[in-house]
Amino acid sequence: MTDTTSEQTERKLLDELYADFEDAGLIPLWTQVDGLMPMSPQPAAVPHLWRWAELLPIAQRSGELVPVGRGGERRAMALSNPGFPGLPYATPTLWTAIQYLGPREVAPSHRHSQGAFRFVVEGEGVWTNVDGDAVAMRRGDLLLTPSWAFHEHQNVTDQPMAWLDGLDIPLVSKLDAGFFEFGPDELSTRETPERSRGERLWGHPGLRPIGRPDQPNSPLNAYRWEHTDAALTAQLELEQEGVPGVLEPGHAGVRFSNPTTGRDALVTMRTEMRRLRAGTQTTPVRTVGSAIWQVFEGEAVAHVGDKVFEIAKGDLFVVPSWCEVSLSARTQVDLFRFSDEPVYEALGLARTSRGELK
Repeated sequence: MTDTTSEQTERKLLDELYADFEDAGLIPLWTQVDGLMPMSPQPAAVPHLWRWAELLPIAQRSGELVPVGRGGERRAMALSNPGFPGLPYATPTLWTAIQYLGPREVAPSHRHSQGAFRFVVEGEGVWTNVDGDAVAMRRGDLLLTPSWAFHEHQNVTDQPMAWLDGLDIPLVSKLDAGFFEFGPDELSTRETPERSRGERLWGHPGLRPIGRPDQPNSPLNAYRWEHTDAALTAQLELEQEGVPGVLEPGHAGVRFSNPTTGRDALVTMRTEMRRLRAGTQTTPVRTVGSAIWQVFEGEAVAHVGDKVFEIAKGDLFVVPSWCEVSLSARTQVDLFRFSDEPVYEALGLARTSRGELK
C-alpha cells in the first residue's frame, strides 16, 4: 500500500469516527480545547460608552409615545453591548437600563427572581414601594429591590424622572432560574415618607436590631447620598492628614454592604461609589468579571482596553472581564460602579491584577 493510499484510508476512518461522534452527541476535546480553555478570558463583550446627553432625550421621547402599564410594565431602555448584537445585555451577566417615569405616572407591581437596584443621577419625586415599604428616590441615592420582592413606582410630581436600573438578568437567564409574577393593579401604598421603614429599622451606623436575623440581601432598601458623600469626603480629608483609608492616593471608595452580614448589599452584584481628586490617575486594574460605571458628577478620561473615553455627568461605560481600566480625573469626579464580582468570588474564580500588564 502506498503512502497516499494509507493517508486516504486513515482520513476515511477519521471522518467515519467524527461522523459517529456527531451521531452519538459527542464532540472531541482536541478540536475545541482553545475555545474551552483559553490562556486568559476572551470576553464577547467589548468596551463601550453611552453618553447621558444622548440617552436622556431618547428616554424623554419614549415618555411621550410609550405608555407604562401591563404588558410593557416598565419604560426601561436597556444598554446593548455591541459584542452582543440584538441582545439587551451590557455584559454576559449584567443588564442595565435607563428607566423613565412621566409626571403622575405609576409603574405597576411585579416581582422576579432577578435582583435589582436603582441609582439616581438627578431628580426626585418618585417613590418605589418595595414589599409595601415606600422608599423615596433622590439624587445620589442607591435603592435596592432584592430578588422576589414586589415593587412598584409612583411619580407624585408634575415633572418626569429618569434613573439607572441594574439587574442580573443575563446571569439568571443563563442559569435557567428566572421566575416572574404580576402584583396587584393598585398601588400597595400611596405614602410618601421622608424615611422608609427599612431605613428606620436598619439605617443606624454600626447598630442592628437584635430581633432580626441575617438576610442574604440587604434589608436596608436605601443608601442615601448624604451618607455616601460624607464617607468619601472623610477618606480624602484623612488622607491629607496621613491616615490610611483610601484605595490609592487621591482615590476614595465605598462599598454598599448588607448590615446583617457585612457582605455585598446584593448577593449577585457589587455596588460601589468612587471619588477621585482632580488630577488623580488611578492604577490600571484587570479583574475577572465585568463592571459598569456611571459618572455621577465631574469629568474624567477612562482608559478601557484599547479605548479612550472622555466622560462627564451621567455617561456610562462598560468594562469587560479581564479588560484593563484606569481613570484620569480632570475635575473632582464621583463615579458609581456595579459589577458581578460577588458571583466570581463565591465560585472561587475571582482574580485581580494591578499595574500595566505586558
